[in-house]
Amino acid sequence: MCIGLGALIAVIASAAAVHAEEAGKKASSYMSPVATESFQSVMAKMKAAKPEIIKRHIALLEQRYDLSDNPLKGVAMSRGKSVQAGVRVKLPTGLTWEQLGEMTPEQIKENGVIPGGFMPLPFPNHSEGGMLFPPHVIDEIKSQEQRDLTRFDLDYDLPVHFLPEYPPALYLTTRPDLGDVSQGKVITIMNYYELFNGLLNPKQIEGVRLLVTPFPQQQFNQTEDRRSELPSRGVACFDCHVNGHTNAATHLVGDIRPQEFRHRIETPSLRGVNIQRLFGSQRALKSVEDFTEFEQRAAYFDGDPVIATKKGVNILERGSQVHFMAEFQSIVDFPPAPKLDIYGKLDPAKATEQELKGQELFFGKAKCDVCHPAPYYTDNTMHNLQVERFYKPQLINGQMASADGPIKTFPLRGIKDSPPYMHDGRLLTLADTVEFFNMIQGLKLTEPEKADLAAFMLAL
Repeated sequence: MCIGLGALIAVIASAAAVHAEEAGKKASSYMSPVATESFQSVMAKMKAAKPEIIKRHIALLEQRYDLSDNPLKGVAMSRGKSVQAGVRVKLPTGLTWEQLGEMTPEQIKENGVIPGGFMPLPFPNHSEGGMLFPPHVIDEIKSQEQRDLTRFDLDYDLPVHFLPEYPPALYLTTRPDLGDVSQGKVITIMNYYELFNGLLNPKQIEGVRLLVTPFPQQQFNQTEDRRSELPSRGVACFDCHVNGHTNAATHLVGDIRPQEFRHRIETPSLRGVNIQRLFGSQRALKSVEDFTEFEQRAAYFDGDPVIATKKGVNILERGSQVHFMAEFQSIVDFPPAPKLDIYGKLDPAKATEQELKGQELFFGKAKCDVCHPAPYYTDNTMHNLQVERFYKPQLINGQMASADGPIKTFPLRGIKDSPPYMHDGRLLTLADTVEFFNMIQGLKLTEPEKADLAAFMLAL
């Protein structure tokens, strides 16, 4: 018997409703593809609720972090943006970092004194989720393409001084002699051809075209359950992975249910995917081709194929389109690191004394190289830090803070260009990451050692 798509969706929705009723309070894994309320009504409600949602989330950020703009003197990202200085995670009242470092996980958990910034970071509205872009990204795409990535229900949360520079530089493994080939521009459908014609081969140019072409996505499409005021053409891969790097656009992982257990995820950089063997923070996809195909088929739509069909999923052809996109991604290089030698270690003739001390700590007392060996500072596997050893499970602004599980080891090459840190962006500076791992690993680093370690990572 042949059944039409509309009938199939109705059958699935009906079955999901029956299942939900039978399951009582247990949430369904499926979203309903059938809208039960008009778009105008939903938008009015969400706009009215937005100020209170934002107020609650900003209060959490201010409770956890020092959000001031305090640049680190003499250190900049590849195109000159300042790197933020200092530890920004706030300690519980009456506690010092030295005291925290002396406590066991059991003591920290029992006394409830883990710094809030070390716990999972919720999405601005965790029960809603979806792709969310920084305001300067929205402005640039609107200017170039007249395509609006504004959501009527939410605004981006982290201050721009904690985000990667925009636009970021683009380096190619095939033409290191050219340096930054972006010419200081945000690469979009409007300019990719003039930038790359004569520089890339035809397959790679076609890959770039697909990476900058907008396709329907959960929040940005033509249906009545979108989150853009006007019907949208969708989003492009490079809307988040701008110039093959990242702009810190945020989302929720699509592979966890129920909603409160889903993790916030910051957009990872595509720099150096040629040396990586795992893709996705937890999914452990085995190739950049798998990752590329997965993103458009599933991640764009919260891992729900029924909703993807309704909203217009773009099915990429594996043998050509996916291959072409992957071929370009595989030549996106890390930024230059002039102080590193051919083995990925510091050249003593170029490095400072502090950086050399930090390198000794990195490969010694701090045990960083267990997961981040030279030359690219990743071991291409996954590790479970078991951060839940330090706190009791709790609901924070709609997210259940519990076990994160295993997370892939991201490369540390060029790390100063990629704030904020950790898979969910909970750590705003490299100094924060040093304090975090000092606690997690029980390293008992001194204050000078922490500063030395951060200085080394800034040189990578």
